[in-house]
Formats: sequence, C-alpha cells, structure tokens
Amino acid sequence: TTPGQRRARGRTRTPRPGVVAGQLALVFGAREVRSSAAMIRRTARLRREFVYRKSLEGKERELYEKKRKIRQCLEEGKVIPTELRNAEVSLRNEIALEDASTAANGASADDEYARANERDPKVLVTTSRDPSSRLTQFVKEVKLLMPTARRINRGAQVLPDLVELCRSNDFTDLVVVHEHRGEPDGLVVSHMPFGPTAYFGLSNTVMRHDVKDQDIGTVSEANPHLVLENFTTPLGKRTANILKHLFPAPKDGKSKRVITFANDADYVSLRHHTYEMPRGAKSVALTEVGPRFEMKLYQIKLGTIDADDADVEWALRPFMRSGKKRRL
Repeated sequence: TTPGQRRARGRTRTPRPGVVAGQLALVFGAREVRSSAAMIRRTARLRREFVYRKSLEGKERELYEKKRKIRQCLEEGKVIPTELRNAEVSLRNEIALEDASTAANGASADDEYARANERDPKVLVTTSRDPSSRLTQFVKEVKLLMPTARRINRGAQVLPDLVELCRSNDFTDLVVVHEHRGEPDGLVVSHMPFGPTAYFGLSNTVMRHDVKDQDIGTVSEANPHLVLENFTTPLGKRTANILKHLFPAPKDGKSKRVITFANDADYVSLRHHTYEMPRGAKSVALTEVGPRFEMKLYQIKLGTIDADDADVEWALRPFMRSGKKRRL
C-alpha cells in the first residue's frame, strides 16, 4: 500500500447532515410501521376471537331452549318431549346447579355491552368535517351532557383514523354529529371496539346558546340520573341500552342532575334538568339546563362506523307495505 492509501484508510469521514436526517427518518418511520402493524395484528386477533364467540352462540341458545323446555315440563307436570329424553338426566343435573345469573341465556357474545358496567364509559365526541360555528357550539353542549366525554376537532381525519384513535386510547364510544346548512340534523353513536352503531336524525334543536333571556346557570359535572321512558319493545330496549351506556352511573344519591330520554311515537326527546327540594321530598322544583332536541332512530348496524360491509340489524323503511310497524 502507498502512503496516500494508508492516510485515507485512517481518516474518518463525517456524514453530511442531510444523510443523517434521512437515516433517522428511515429508523423512526420503520418504528411507526412496526407499531402500526402490531396494532393491525391485535385488532385482527380480537376480531377473530369475537367471531369465534359468536359462532358458539347458536349452540348455547339451543342448550338454553332445551333446559327451558325441561324446566317448563317439570313445573307444569307434563311429559318430557321425546327428542329430549336421551339428554334429560344431564340437563336436569345442569338445571339443579344453576342460579339466578346462570339460568339466563348464556349466549352473550352478541351482547356488546355485557361488560360495560365494569368501568365508566369514555366517550369521544366530534363533528363532521368543516363544521359551522353553530355545530361547534352544539357539540360543546353535547360533550357537557356526558361527564366522561372528550371533544376533539375533526380536522382532516377520516372515519378509519377516528376509529383507530378510539381503539388505541381505550375509548368506549364514538359520537359524531352532522349538520345541514348549519343546523344539526344527525347523530351517530358507535360502540368500540366492534360496534354496534346507531344512526339518529335530529330535529327541533334548542341549544343553551339560544336561551339568552333566562339565567340557566352553568352545567353541573356530576354524573346524571337517567330516565328512560317508554322503551318497551325489543328494539326499544336495544336503543335504550345503546344510549344509557354513554353515561356513568351516579356515584351516590346526591346528584341533582337528570337526563330524560322519552320515547313518543318513535321520536326520542332528550331533556336535561336539575332539581331542588326546598321543602322536602313532596316539593320538587325542576330547572331545564339544556340542550334539548328530538332524535329519530333510522338504522342500527352491527359494526363500527367505518365498517361499510357490516350487517344491518335494523333499518327504518317508512314506505314498506306492512300491517304492523316495528316500533320502539
């Protein structure tokens, strides 16, 4: 080797700043790709587990129906049906070991709210893209209705990004409010991580910002009491179940906040009150705090808001020719 080659071999080369920045971008980009891939794998695994639990639902429902028939025959003193005589002994042993909680239908894979009471809900509230000032004010008031809710600006985020944000930050529900020419006209409630999603139309919206003549005070942050009136049919119970799990349970009986969902001819009226009892339990003074609006359910989808291929559990078809309309 020549002296020049030896000097070049011992010399250290300093990389240019642009090269270093590019290498760092590649490293951090690779980390983001790996974390995103891990999140996708986790979501796919959870979805497979959910589908597997739902596949067992038919077997559990069939077993529940068999035990119900045997229990009914034993109570009424009737003969056990022929198709159940081979499994009568094992089913009677299972019936004898059941209590009040296990005697009900155990096929709860389709009940997305089966474990919702274990912790308080965490709701994310946002708007459609490019909201007007009136819709922004309305969303602020909707956020104040739910004590554990958080509001974000929609910006340029698309629905899959919002759903992924909810899943990664452990939100239980996503509420999206829409508008038409500055007037709120739609509200979507999507339960995380796998649904369901309920679509409501809004009408007769009166916000706190619209009430300027009365002194309505500030909104309490206490957990409200809920009044769910006239939700008697299976569809009504399903709707009430979706709505009530947006609110945490009151910590004690001292909360003087009441939110009412009253169903009348399939229109759900929301009212927000506080109450006082100046002269005992027989004198109750109600003060409406606002906002108030009417909701009309028009679809329930078995999936999150971004799932275009999700099954439709129920859809409003007002022009369908039928003698009996399915009501709330």
